[in-house]
Amino acid sequence: MNETPRFDAYQRAIPEQLLPVRDDPFDAAVPPIYQTSLFLFDSYKELEDVFAGRSKKPIYSRGDNPTVMLLERRIAEMEGAEEARAFASGMGAIAASVLAFVGPGDRIVTVRHVYSDAFRFFEKVLKRFGVIVDYVDGTDTEAMLAALPGAKLAYLENPTSMVFELQDLTAIAEAARRHGVITIVDNSWATPLYQNPLAVGIDLVIHAASKYLGGQSDTVAGLVAGSRELIAKINSEIYPYTGAKLAPFEAWLVLRNLETLPFRIRHHHEAGLEVANWLKSSSAVGNVMHPAFADHAGKKTFSGFGGLFSFEVAENIDVATFVDALRLVRIGVSWGGPESLVVPAKAALSISPETNVFARFGVSERTIRLNVGLHDAKNVIADLEQALAAAAK
Repeated sequence: MNETPRFDAYQRAIPEQLLPVRDDPFDAAVPPIYQTSLFLFDSYKELEDVFAGRSKKPIYSRGDNPTVMLLERRIAEMEGAEEARAFASGMGAIAASVLAFVGPGDRIVTVRHVYSDAFRFFEKVLKRFGVIVDYVDGTDTEAMLAALPGAKLAYLENPTSMVFELQDLTAIAEAARRHGVITIVDNSWATPLYQNPLAVGIDLVIHAASKYLGGQSDTVAGLVAGSRELIAKINSEIYPYTGAKLAPFEAWLVLRNLETLPFRIRHHHEAGLEVANWLKSSSAVGNVMHPAFADHAGKKTFSGFGGLFSFEVAENIDVATFVDALRLVRIGVSWGGPESLVVPAKAALSISPETNVFARFGVSERTIRLNVGLHDAKNVIADLEQALAAAAK
């Protein structure tokens, strides 16, 4: 698990026809950015062939763009998928992937500690259109399997947001296939290098490429990968009409940063575990919510771990004082970049209760989410130690 992960997408030959940027006349080592809104045609016949589906030439960058297409091919290859589609954000990918398959009266099964904006999307948008959403304890595999019959879609996160609970993806995927339920997994935390949900039968995989895939806190992007049939449905039913397309420059940034992903994710894995183990030994800390410490079948699909997890401070630690005392570790709501960051659940609990997933499903106000970035683990530990000492009552 501590070995540098192989980036298999670069080890396997990819057909030239799948990589339109290889047509670059200068053979650039770095893919060029096709910063254009439209593409021109030399004849009526050439345009007609595109409209009729006989040609894959791009028409307009709200649909396809060669730089974005290359990113989609790379992600599909990494996930072992037939195709992928890129979006302007992770939420764009989530919304399109769900809306393509559900309608009024359909039912979704999801995990109780789902990503907060996915929760708000389910509550504020889907329910308005008559979609039923059932929230289930993802750690309870029997409860998850019991909820599947009659559902149209199961939306999963392995691990879940904020509390990092696991699901048995293999068991859920097998049962969902029997009942005709489409399964979607957010795989942003593990990345394709440490978890491949499609390999155990999941239908679609989502990435917030703003996180580890982008890895530099300078890009907002989303991706969904799966079978050609399911991606075609997303393309035909939703993608052209929401305007949530990924710009070529952002696609280029993610492509650039994929080159360093194996080395970055190894550091996040190792440094995250070192910090998590130190927190487990601290008398100022209670529960440490890191998937490495879970005794659950959901761990079997991981070959490594991300550097994002949560912990609860002891009752004698003042949360606000602790957060303000941190110096190396900063306060920030995203993750996956070089920065080490915290988000205190206590602050998020101030959000309106009806759209607050933390309040709905009981996240302790002493919970702190920690992103161990590209800092040396010992420096992160030293900062946490001094901040805990400063916050002790």
